Amino acid sequence: MPDPKYPALPAMTGQFTSFAEATAVRQIDSHTYSASLQDDWSVGNVPHGGIVTSVFLQVASKHFATTLRASGQPHTIALHLDFLRRTQAGPAKLVVKDLKLGRQTSVIHITLIQDDREEVSGTLTHSNIRTESGLSLDTGYSLHPPRVPVDTSKLRGGTDPNWALLESVAQPKFRKAYTKVTTWLPRQGQQHYSLADEWITFSTGERFTNESLGFVCDVWPLPIRPQNKPHWLPTLVLNLDIKKALPAGGVEFLFVRVQTKRVVNGRFDLEVVIMDEEGDIVALSHHAGLILGAERNLASRAEREKL
Repeated sequence: MPDPKYPALPAMTGQFTSFAEATAVRQIDSHTYSASLQDDWSVGNVPHGGIVTSVFLQVASKHFATTLRASGQPHTIALHLDFLRRTQAGPAKLVVKDLKLGRQTSVIHITLIQDDREEVSGTLTHSNIRTESGLSLDTGYSLHPPRVPVDTSKLRGGTDPNWALLESVAQPKFRKAYTKVTTWLPRQGQQHYSLADEWITFSTGERFTNESLGFVCDVWPLPIRPQNKPHWLPTLVLNLDIKKALPAGGVEFLFVRVQTKRVVNGRFDLEVVIMDEEGDIVALSHHAGLILGAERNLASRAEREKL
């Protein structure tokens, strides 16, 4: 049962909630926040790991705008999450601990709790990207193979010669969170079996901000697709390195490349590169996850805890 001392935001009714609604957080006291994880941002019965990550980013943003406002460090620059147990749609409490408050960077720890269970644990580092100073070097890095050219003004009209709209999401009733973005894939197919490229925009009409990068880094076409039956790919560990502060009003489109290097015994890795229309790196992410049958997701809570 929800803790009456920490009232959660109300669960949204109906079939549709926006990203802002799904990641809304309420400050209860200086180090405690509440949220409500929404069913329509889930995969099966489990809230999507990316939306949970964005809830953590929202909590950190609010914490540094209120309790730690004097630090002048509004931007998450690094995040590490451990998904200890499956979350569920409904109320959640998020408890913050200030680990290190510094002049240039500060570090906080956040724990997401549901029904007295610690389900996700995360460490976030904050700074001020807009006022950073120090050594900058051009490393000469570029994607390999290069991303296919795009004219984003032609994506919505379907006239870009290199990118085609993904007409429908596979298993949309199971993969509900994936219906929250509109996706374009290379018309000639992916350039290598181990990677997948996409351009995305919110289907909710919203724009991508830094707080939405948690969702963006976890919503992708899987490079290597499991065969034979529906699968669920729960995240074990997620790391996010944010390189750039997006405009305050957000951006409409982001490019995502996801690549896996090894899939062994139901365990896989993912490397994610997020870029803007100018080709600048916005964020990098690395994931470790499992490949399980969809029935593990849909099982009762007691059965699922055996994972």
